[in-house]
Amino acid sequence: MTVFRRIDYQEKTLEALRRYLALADGRDPKVAFETYQATVPNHAAHGDYRPMNDLVDVPFVCLRLPTGGGKTYLATKTIEIIANTIGPDHPLVVWLVPTNTIRAQTYETLTKPGHPNREALAAAFGDQFVRVLDIADFTQLRPTDLRDKTCIVISTLAVPRIGDTDERRIYAHHEDLEPHFARFTAAQLAPDYLDRENDQVKFSFRNLLALYRPVVIVDEAHNASSSLSVETLGRLRPRCIIEFTATPADNSNILHHVSASQLKAEDMIKLPIVLTEHQTWQSAVSDSVRTRDQLHELARLEPDFVHPIVLIQAENKDKEVTVEVLERYLVDEERIPRERIAIATGTQRELDDIDLLDPNNKIEYVITIEALKEGWDCPFAYVFCSVATVHNKRDVEQLLGRVLRMPWAKKRTHPDLNRAYAHVSSHSWPQAVSQLHDRLVNMGFDEAEVNQYIQPQLLPATPTAPRIIHEGIQFAYSAAPDMSVFTLEEQGIIQIVPTASERVIVQVTGPVSPELEQKLIQAAPKKDRAAVEQTFAVYRQQRPRRPTEPFSVPRLCLWIDDEWEVADEEWFLDERGWNLLDFHAELSAGEFAIEETSTSYLIDLQGERLIEKYLGAQLELDLNAAPTDWDRLKLSRHLDDKLHRDNVRQEVMMEFIRKTLDYLIDRRKVSLTALVRNRTVLQRALAARIKAYEVEAYERGYQTVMFGSESAVETRYTYAFNFDLDNYPANWFYTGSYQFSDKHLYPSVGELKSQGEEFDCAQAIDRCSHIKRWVRNLPFYGYSLPLAKGNFYPDFIAELHDGRLLIVEYKGEFIEDYEQEKRNIGERWEECDPDKKALFLWAVKRDPQGRDVYRQLEDKIMGRR
Repeated sequence: MTVFRRIDYQEKTLEALRRYLALADGRDPKVAFETYQATVPNHAAHGDYRPMNDLVDVPFVCLRLPTGGGKTYLATKTIEIIANTIGPDHPLVVWLVPTNTIRAQTYETLTKPGHPNREALAAAFGDQFVRVLDIADFTQLRPTDLRDKTCIVISTLAVPRIGDTDERRIYAHHEDLEPHFARFTAAQLAPDYLDRENDQVKFSFRNLLALYRPVVIVDEAHNASSSLSVETLGRLRPRCIIEFTATPADNSNILHHVSASQLKAEDMIKLPIVLTEHQTWQSAVSDSVRTRDQLHELARLEPDFVHPIVLIQAENKDKEVTVEVLERYLVDEERIPRERIAIATGTQRELDDIDLLDPNNKIEYVITIEALKEGWDCPFAYVFCSVATVHNKRDVEQLLGRVLRMPWAKKRTHPDLNRAYAHVSSHSWPQAVSQLHDRLVNMGFDEAEVNQYIQPQLLPATPTAPRIIHEGIQFAYSAAPDMSVFTLEEQGIIQIVPTASERVIVQVTGPVSPELEQKLIQAAPKKDRAAVEQTFAVYRQQRPRRPTEPFSVPRLCLWIDDEWEVADEEWFLDERGWNLLDFHAELSAGEFAIEETSTSYLIDLQGERLIEKYLGAQLELDLNAAPTDWDRLKLSRHLDDKLHRDNVRQEVMMEFIRKTLDYLIDRRKVSLTALVRNRTVLQRALAARIKAYEVEAYERGYQTVMFGSESAVETRYTYAFNFDLDNYPANWFYTGSYQFSDKHLYPSVGELKSQGEEFDCAQAIDRCSHIKRWVRNLPFYGYSLPLAKGNFYPDFIAELHDGRLLIVEYKGEFIEDYEQEKRNIGERWEECDPDKKALFLWAVKRDPQGRDVYRQLEDKIMGRR
């Protein structure tokens, strides 16, 4: 299903990459990575930066998104970001995918008119300036394509690495490529990184890539972690390597991580997964039919067309429950018309040419073994039913991924249509909860959040029945437990159910105390204990949510044009008082300087030395890429396009750029050629200068509007922020040994490390008897207060038993100067509450009076200074 809207988590992912590449342009990629990570709020440590083998000067980062996160679309947008940061304007891209199926699917989405992926490329570069090829067609590339167009070559990792590389087509000599190499002199073809044959440079595609230094995008990057894959990437001499995956390899440098909770909060996936275990495969299939029938009735009431579908995973032909057996069962026992069933295997491809999103589509059941694992997408798949006794982990993960996608990427009216359903037989899934947990972790879910999103059911239930049976749990032992370790009372709620195999199902039908939990774990055979412990961890997350009223926090508002408006930066900048031409356009030598040597341009940007190399063939390539008809006006227009800002009129921006270029060329004697060649760095210098001027203008307006003598500011519930009780889109979750109380608004605490001063502050809040409930506030998704540019997301927000609200921001012992703005606006929020129910605490490890955090909380609440 195609999603046309840009999602917030996608914006944040792209912004993370944009910021990193801007830092890495001309700098050490490792230092840029560390610099970026230091600026990320509540950053989860992912380890030190690791360059790819000898490619120490090549930016090499990973963007981690769970299944359903839209990795292909984000990869498409990445190309535009690269063009606008490290360049060139029209990159050559090698797009690597794990399989031929995904290779064909990716090619289709990047070339199909109207598809969001193609539209993104067209919007960035112009449709006529984008060329997409399968790697098998590389001989169709022309020199003008590489000069004037963004060229994307799609390949599997297997193509450049399988077998003897000299025999592979991309390493072989091709006379068709001779026009490309004819543009280079012998000196430019001298480097030893080029393959040769009889002392002559081969006209090979690999050599051409090495000369142009392509951008490399790796889809499902864990497939590229082998030493052979790493060697393959190195042979391409990449300009940068960007990985997209749900499960990063050990050597991946995770720049940004999106959690499944964030996808759920933005209506991209269905969660939780309601898991039901059955004694037989027949009951698993039958209850899948019942679930689909009831979901279908609910779907009929939806404003959008939704057609629930069941995916059934069969066994191979040499097993019991084959495709044919399941087909007969559905037709004969469940009375499902055959035209409502589709079989999708390697030999039966009944889904070909069928549009499952078509309102006239009749297919309700899809039987497969593993053929749907790639290249198939239907968000109408709601129910996963597995009866296979032997199931490849990867196949299960891909099939589960199909039932997680949300129809139309939009939350459904009925909550049951926002969930996914799994029916499995105990015979085929002996440790169902633990096995499902492991599969979801492999799909990119965090360990902590997985436990929230599996909802086990002890007995089959319909979608409209109560979902969570909290006083009941079941799991499988490989052998019967010794019942003598249990008391008679405990034995009364434990049932041992034999199965067709040697395994037994242990069902506990009453409440499980911590003591009984430990007995059940110890009674399990040693090889089963880890799975049993994991099952208990999941069930502990399924505690009943206490009835609760909305958690609302009033926003700061401004009296604008006889009505209250939420205080936002749009009110801080008076367009009539903001004129870029009021500021100096000159760039001094300390801000931007270029020194040309025999092998490179040495550039100083804001006092920092960057190196723009053009060794060997790159000199001629880059100069040819900047046509001779470039003049000041053309460069001005190019920079204007890149520097566009909504609050600066185009004629103002063009005049500012003109003044800058005139000063650089006429006064500082920087050549136009040097500026054209280094236009990306010049763009960065201008962007930084304009940004600084804009911030200065915003800060003046902010002080006047929020703190001026005539400002009208009030904290008002009319425009309150309401925490979503069903969604908590943390990027990662607390996993420490301390058990927070039920006072936290959500079952897990988001983005909190298991030790340190901020953790100590959270403990103090949790222990405070005056606090009724509290929440770890999340950057970008939680409550915020306005700053001159951007927003301030306080660390914690609490509701007191007396109805007052307390915002807590923790800052250790030292306060940086730039943090004072946050403290000022927090205190402003407190003083502008007309009901005097707002409290703001700027907590430190120990304040000047010697009070620790807990005492600071107590005294703030009690009104003691």
